[in-house]
Amino acid sequence: MAMAMARKVTEIADKTLSQYPPVTEIEQSAEKAVLVHLHFGRVRDEESLSEFDLLARSAGVQPVAIVTGSRRAPDPGLFIGKGKADEIRRILEETHSSLVLVNHAISPVQERNLERALKCRVLDRTGLILDIFAQRAQSHEGKLQVELAQLRHLSTRLVRGWTHLERQKGGIGLRGPGETQLETDRRLIGVRIKALRSRLEKVRKRRFERRKSRHKVPVETVSLVGYTNAGKSTLFNRLTGADVYQADKLFATLDPTMRRLELPNAGRVILADTVGFISHLPHSLVEAFQSTLEEVSDASLLLHVVDIASERRDENIEQVNAVLEEIEASDVPQILIYNKLDLTERGPGIERDERGVVTKVRLSAQTGAGIDLLVQAMDEHFSRLRVRQLIRIPVSQGGLRARIFQHFNVLHETMQENGDWLMELEGNHADVAWLNRQSEYSASMTA
Repeated sequence: MAMAMARKVTEIADKTLSQYPPVTEIEQSAEKAVLVHLHFGRVRDEESLSEFDLLARSAGVQPVAIVTGSRRAPDPGLFIGKGKADEIRRILEETHSSLVLVNHAISPVQERNLERALKCRVLDRTGLILDIFAQRAQSHEGKLQVELAQLRHLSTRLVRGWTHLERQKGGIGLRGPGETQLETDRRLIGVRIKALRSRLEKVRKRRFERRKSRHKVPVETVSLVGYTNAGKSTLFNRLTGADVYQADKLFATLDPTMRRLELPNAGRVILADTVGFISHLPHSLVEAFQSTLEEVSDASLLLHVVDIASERRDENIEQVNAVLEEIEASDVPQILIYNKLDLTERGPGIERDERGVVTKVRLSAQTGAGIDLLVQAMDEHFSRLRVRQLIRIPVSQGGLRARIFQHFNVLHETMQENGDWLMELEGNHADVAWLNRQSEYSASMTA
């Protein structure tokens, strides 16, 4: 009975939400749009405007005009002010456009007032990013995460101009302080959000169980992180031979992908390609994708991919580090990967700190130049963590011996008179910690 009631509530919620145009829906065809960007203060951030233009094109929008302006503070009612609103309305009429994209986070009231003044749909930066995420999500988990973020965004924007939202339920014997349609919609959205959170919690638990199973026979994980469109997926494909979708778009890859990678001396690691970050990434998106980003915080090493040809590379590095701190991954060891070397005149190379540890690698994922240096850097990193151990395996534990050959570098092996194996092996600290939890052998450290 309870499950049937829950399904019924979900059906009602979906039906109710489908009555109005989705706030973040943009047609896949090249819909004409006017971009709006305001400068607050003395500094003019032209790079942020160019990034917003690329965001719009990544969503399948054709920008026909860019309207800029300077203000000390946003207008409380229209955000952009009445004069700019009149200018944009004229451009909309001349270009026959039906969409306005604002490169800022605007309040629900400001969005409603702008739509009334301009007589067209208005999306802020958060709404645009949500739309791109909705287009890119492929996996079941990714779709759940995007829907959760969209509904959270929509729940604050049920102040739009449809009159049915202001009517109360009435009729003979039903007049009085009933529940408004707006309140009903908000309640049903809340029910749907609660259901999505529950489903994502189950996904998170399954991911945790998979991570626990990996820890039983530990394999180091390397996560690719970085600003969106820095070339992470191209680098991932170059290293692993995978066929992950790559394109010169923001957020071309949304769902995480994991592949095995064999290093010359350190052995097998797991390489993970994750979602790219961006400036002013909505906190709701970081929270919604928490279960995915846990793969980053749980990694043994982060490869922070940077577009070396970008004039904003230092700012992009700061933005990524800020998100890493937010998801509690700032303490994970990190190597900076300066990618897109083919767009500059510099050659591939490695930079080290005063201890001789690799901190930066210059390469081109597109051409493959410097990829060998990156493999060398990862190999050095994990080889430094490797220790040697002398162990004795009883003759009855042939299965354990086989697993040791899979996950360790066996340097020397001899068979004792009683049939036991005496093995000298090399592995990282995580491997040795797993091995020390086994009770079928006796061990002593040799190095």
